[in-house]
Amino acid sequence: MAGRSKSELSLTKTRSAITNGKHLLADVDARSSWMRRLRDLISAHTIDLGGEDSVSEAEQRLVRRAAMLTLQLELLDARFASNDGQASQADLECYQRCVNTLRRCLESLGLSRRSKDVTPTLAQYLHARANAGAASEGQP
Repeated sequence: MAGRSKSELSLTKTRSAITNGKHLLADVDARSSWMRRLRDLISAHTIDLGGEDSVSEAEQRLVRRAAMLTLQLELLDARFASNDGQASQADLECYQRCVNTLRRCLESLGLSRRSKDVTPTLAQYLHARANAGAASEGQP
């Protein structure tokens, strides 16, 4: 910190890499297929909630947990399928608990998609288009 005042430190240097969005999970290769799937799930849930600007910090935490539970359930689905549909009692109980936890998490977030505010509104767009059409008709 020699040579720098506290006011010169940027937030990227004082906050964790996870908080900054540089890493999704600490010490995990972000290029793996399951990490790509996790990012896809987080993105899909975030879009359903109206986009990053509409999601609170608490909702972000629930979105991450819902995405991770979904991913783990998908991995169990694949394991069940590769074993000709056979699953142990312990696997089924784990699966059931994860499904119920995921359902509760998604209910907390809201199971319906939120529409994102778009600018301009449809009425504004149609009005602007009508004005542009009228203006172009008057030109040779």
